[in-house]
Amino acid sequence: MPKITAIGTATPTYRHRQEDIMQFMLDANTPDEKNRKLLPILYRRSGIETRYSVFPDFSLARGQWDFFGNNCTVPSLEKRMILYNQKAVDLSVNAISDCLKDIDNQSITHLITVTCTGISAPGLDILLMQKLSLSPNITRTSVNFMGCYAALHALKIADAFCRADASAKVLIVCTELCTLHFQKSNDVDAILSSTLFADGSAACLVTAEKDVEGLEIKQFYSKVALGGQEDMAWQLSSSGFLMTLSNHVPKLIKEEIRNLLESSLTKLNLTIDKITDWAIHPGGKNILEAVEHSLGLKHEDLSKSYEILKNYGNMSSPTILFVLKEILEKKSSQGNIFAVAFGPGITMESVILEK
Repeated sequence: MPKITAIGTATPTYRHRQEDIMQFMLDANTPDEKNRKLLPILYRRSGIETRYSVFPDFSLARGQWDFFGNNCTVPSLEKRMILYNQKAVDLSVNAISDCLKDIDNQSITHLITVTCTGISAPGLDILLMQKLSLSPNITRTSVNFMGCYAALHALKIADAFCRADASAKVLIVCTELCTLHFQKSNDVDAILSSTLFADGSAACLVTAEKDVEGLEIKQFYSKVALGGQEDMAWQLSSSGFLMTLSNHVPKLIKEEIRNLLESSLTKLNLTIDKITDWAIHPGGKNILEAVEHSLGLKHEDLSKSYEILKNYGNMSSPTILFVLKEILEKKSSQGNIFAVAFGPGITMESVILEK
């Protein structure tokens, strides 16, 4: 059976405290009195202490900003994509190096790149081939614009490759530079997004090797809650990518997540008490609480998700792999893992793994 045998992670240079990002938002957006009172409340309730970005602006005083300029000039889409192409490759390489360690790069047969924050051609896949001296005959797949659940979709593709070819070694790399797409706006969706998103990269290796330890892939299950299409979206504009994230999302997830879990367990003839670890995408504190309450879980059951949220924020697609890495590296852990992530649609993508 295919399994995840290694996971590597990486973050950019600049680590920002949540209170410093909040001050940047107040200075950049010059909100009205209502939003000036609302912003600190949202940041304090976010469950986040630090986030990472590829540029330093979020910890600098007005007048010292680099990417956004002294007056927070809205960067063009072109400027944002130039910076993506400059920063995404090295960040990806750092995550891949953490993942592969002693594995020969030439042995990788498949490369799956995942991103929703940068688009170009030649894209991240070819740039990584060149940087890492991967085989010129490698099979490449790009997963674009699926958002936070995309890592699990990529894992589904990797699983299919390994089931078709027992010698396959599939490298997945998810790299998102969410902070590139900050919008100067006092719109409620923009304010909510500004409390959550961050930059990061994660890579994992999937193989069908029998004599290696890892997280065995047992069952995928997905569902689209079509009623939430307008509540979570990601659109291109001349000034960057525009994020829609309404406060209705946690309620929709709370209504749907139990049915998703039960349907997935039924396919494996498992019951909920057979799940020993929970890897819930930390899309926000309210989302984790919604899953916790709907499934009747304790706060400590989701401790790894809460910890990743606290230290990194929501990095979109890499985030679920950050959570799974914690489970993979926990020496005493054995048993079934339920992992789920959420994205535009609203899409709920899940997998049951066994360690």
